[in-house]
Amino acid sequence: MQKLILIAVSLLLLSCEQKKTELAWNQALYNVGSQASPRTSDLNGDGILDIVIGAGKEELGPIENGIIAIDGKTGQVIWQQKANAHIVGSATFYDINEDGTAEVFIGGRNHNLKALDGKTGQLIWEYQFNYENDPILQYARFNFYNSVLVPDQTEDGIPELLTVNGGNWDAKAGSTEDRYPGVLMLFDLQNGNIIAADTMPDGQESYMSPVYFTDATSGEGMILFGSGGETMSGKLYLSSLSHLMKKQLSQAHPLIQEEDHGYIAPPSLVDINQDGILDILVISHAGRVSAIDGKNKAIIWQQSFPAMESSNAFAIGQFNDKKGPDLLATLCHGTWPDYNFAMQVVLDGKTGEISYQDTLGCTGLSSPVIYDLDNDGFDEAILSINEYDCDFKITEDIRSPESINNQIIALDFKRKNYRPIDKTEGFRNIYSTPWIGDLDQDGYLDIIYTQNFNPNDITRFLGMSIKRVSTAIRVKKAPKWGAYMGSQGNGIFEN
Repeated sequence: MQKLILIAVSLLLLSCEQKKTELAWNQALYNVGSQASPRTSDLNGDGILDIVIGAGKEELGPIENGIIAIDGKTGQVIWQQKANAHIVGSATFYDINEDGTAEVFIGGRNHNLKALDGKTGQLIWEYQFNYENDPILQYARFNFYNSVLVPDQTEDGIPELLTVNGGNWDAKAGSTEDRYPGVLMLFDLQNGNIIAADTMPDGQESYMSPVYFTDATSGEGMILFGSGGETMSGKLYLSSLSHLMKKQLSQAHPLIQEEDHGYIAPPSLVDINQDGILDILVISHAGRVSAIDGKNKAIIWQQSFPAMESSNAFAIGQFNDKKGPDLLATLCHGTWPDYNFAMQVVLDGKTGEISYQDTLGCTGLSSPVIYDLDNDGFDEAILSINEYDCDFKITEDIRSPESINNQIIALDFKRKNYRPIDKTEGFRNIYSTPWIGDLDQDGYLDIIYTQNFNPNDITRFLGMSIKRVSTAIRVKKAPKWGAYMGSQGNGIFEN
């Protein structure tokens, strides 16, 4: 594998700091790659956060290290667990056996959903598909994405696990054949029993990780979920948890819809109009961004980007001098699956006006993370970009461009420039979002990210690097948006 090229940049080397920005460790794993995003929890009890990430070699092929736990201090593998397909979801953590270490709940392709002991990685329970004759669960045989904890419904004092199953890998782009309705599912966290499940109200497929929140007015638990795909129409729905418990998703409220595209990227919840109620920000696969009032569910503003598509989650932060949070969207130019370049755009949270726009790198479905790196009151973004000939098209004979590199960069919206943190030749990253935070509680920011290797086939994996960069940036406040779907992994931005 290529060695890390760490570039010392002025943005990351703050004046008067004694600490240096440096590569803390680089764990190289062979014959495996990742489409998942890292999450962190202290698994070995040393006071330092460890990393859990899903992996695979082929989309549906079995693999011995489909879920990997990495020691945050050393980069060594703590444990690994096999899977029969690529694990694409991010981990959810909760200590169900009360041993002081959180268990790991994670999903992926080919109906993989597993609960693992946080200390050992041993299997506690896993989803088994045997519902061929069930009117709802017969469709829950495809992919699991991210999950979220919701309040206890079984009166055992332990929260439940909410997730979605959907997306037939064999369905061809643009074809309506082999499309099946996505299934919203609620699992008992202790034993994996299905507490409740129902299909999408419109009968469409689903790829969107659900978002759970409490209604500020009624106190009722609410769920945001989406239907449709890259070429299939879909809607963004709002439902109560009680409706799911009664298998009544047919009563869900459709907030917005899109023709010939669905809603894939999970929405973000943030109070953009400063009325004390979380508003809903969502992007359709067609590249239309909508801000929906959390109080009355009316459209506050919309912004469309013709010829662009998006499956990328937003990143939320303070990017301009106007009061209130803004959003950073990432889109790809072209029509799925033929993209050629990526676009990064900042939208004012209150108005939807564009305050920044650029086109950095080629196709990428990774999402940014956010922090005020230089302590100037404005947030920067850390994101992964791929550089190669963006006009490259995969054929049966040619599966990879002549040259490719992956960069982790810090994007400064105030100064309208960016600085590289890492540039690694021969590697790429299409899906995985970095993680940032204070891994070892030393008061300085750490960056965790993955890069994948295969010089002959851009769609397959021969190996990967999981890297930790220890920076000279002081952590004055914990990052609010330091991982995929935010630092808490729930899509909610707390002002």
